[in-house]
Amino acid sequence: MFTLLEGELEFTFRGKSHIVSAGSTVNVPANAPHAFKNVSGKTARMLCMCAPAGQDEFFLAVGFPVEGRTSPPPKPTPEEMAEKGKLIAALLPKYRTEMVKM
Repeated sequence: MFTLLEGELEFTFRGKSHIVSAGSTVNVPANAPHAFKNVSGKTARMLCMCAPAGQDEFFLAVGFPVEGRTSPPPKPTPEEMAEKGKLIAALLPKYRTEMVKM
């Protein structure tokens, strides 16, 4: 389940794209292909809730930590992004997750 707390995102689910605004919630069944991207150029903040538990560990491992919910977004270097990409690829099987291009 994704709840947009601030901003707007383009959310693609079941082959259809929609603009989702702050206050909206999108529910995605387990293992259903989906994607989201910020096309507004403004800050967006989203709450992601995973059930059953476990997928959250993947995001904790591959994300860039911030100090708090109002902290500015991280600005990783290209090298840091490349390292995260390798980590993501290594962890995908463990979390039974697949990255798809949409």
